[in-house]
Amino acid sequence: MCVYVCIYICVCVCIVSVCVLKKVVPSHECVYTHTHIYLPLCHTHISMEDMAVKAGSTRITAAFPLWPLEAGTCGRAPCFRPRRFRRRTRSPFDFRSRGRRAKTMEPGRPCFRACACFFTDNLFVQRYGLHVRYSGDPEQLRRDYGPALRQRGCRSEDEFKAVIQEIEKEVQRRKELSCRSRERKTIISQNYRPKHPQLYALQESFLAPQFLETVNYCTSKEADPQGLLTRVATISDKRIYRLPVFSKEFCQAFIEELENFEQSEMPKGRPNSMNNYGVLLNELGMDEAFITPLREKYLQPLTALLYPDCGGGHLDSHKAFVVKYALHEDLDLSSHYDNAEVTLNVSLGKEFTEGNLYFAEFRQDTNPVPKYIEVEHVLFHGLFHRGGQMHGALPVTSGERWNLIIWMRSSAVRNQLCPMCNREPELVEAEGFGDGFTSSLDGGQSDTVDVCALI
Repeated sequence: MCVYVCIYICVCVCIVSVCVLKKVVPSHECVYTHTHIYLPLCHTHISMEDMAVKAGSTRITAAFPLWPLEAGTCGRAPCFRPRRFRRRTRSPFDFRSRGRRAKTMEPGRPCFRACACFFTDNLFVQRYGLHVRYSGDPEQLRRDYGPALRQRGCRSEDEFKAVIQEIEKEVQRRKELSCRSRERKTIISQNYRPKHPQLYALQESFLAPQFLETVNYCTSKEADPQGLLTRVATISDKRIYRLPVFSKEFCQAFIEELENFEQSEMPKGRPNSMNNYGVLLNELGMDEAFITPLREKYLQPLTALLYPDCGGGHLDSHKAFVVKYALHEDLDLSSHYDNAEVTLNVSLGKEFTEGNLYFAEFRQDTNPVPKYIEVEHVLFHGLFHRGGQMHGALPVTSGERWNLIIWMRSSAVRNQLCPMCNREPELVEAEGFGDGFTSSLDGGQSDTVDVCALI
């Protein structure tokens, strides 16, 4: 009798396993709520937002690999991390990854890349507020930046060694960035529960009425640059423009969502090499259904008229993040220029004092005496400016300041000349939109470097 029972159990296990491999899960094998589904055989929870569940059917298609999770620690708080299988095979449920792979293999379709200068140029030494280029040779750094470092207080050999250590740590972080970002995004998509899930897909009700009217004008037949300039506020001759972008209600709910994520146990990456506090929106899952349609449908009609010479009509990628400034956190931001053709900076809130932005010359201008202008934040309004415009942020003196930053990029422009190193770009593989460079797999610049292999 025991032999028959064992045979029966083995047959049932085999049938269930085959069902899973064929993406068919019997209804009694999954337990689900309104937010997550738990598959016992795979030992994983799946977010309903990342599932395609066909009504009345037992077929379930997941939007990511079904990786089992194991408890772990991440700094001060417990977290979860994906336990990798020995064989790095894709789950049969991972239709979204297969779609991306098929897309990149389609003849003539561009693949987004980064420039190799990301690992050598524009390395920010925070303690001295200086951007440097470092080839891996300390003597090169001493020759090129020794006087500037001494002027800022780096005078002893121990202080110089500390600078080398800080730079090498940043280089290593950048080499690991794509892999770590991919891991964080997977963990967040599987475990984070949004406070306001409706915010993750762009709706016109989120946008300010004046902004919508301006966009409608830009898409009309009679639109021209002069007509647009009557509908936006021109800040200075530096081609900086301001107009309301989001509604007050959206901004308040968005900050609540960001604070909810900030207080969660999810892993968090730095927004960029200069800011330590904020949120990368692609890792949070807001790229595809929020930022991309915002750029394509609403922002590009404006930038096409405001910045035609900067690729404003051909912005095909972006990097979007939120930065936070507060006492005992990031107070200010040193002078820099963005890795973008056009930047949108939206003041979301909350209550704060000071922290104004300041703008200097365009990075290629050779003015021996820069002319600075100071620009106040206006809640719910966005500032458009060229990415190469030198700028920074003054310290906040109280409260918290949250800003949404969207770096918009044109591959048609940057494929010719990298804006960060002013050289022809040397392409390396990258996640998502990369740094906005493109290459086609059927020709052109196809030789790339695997970033993860550099670690």
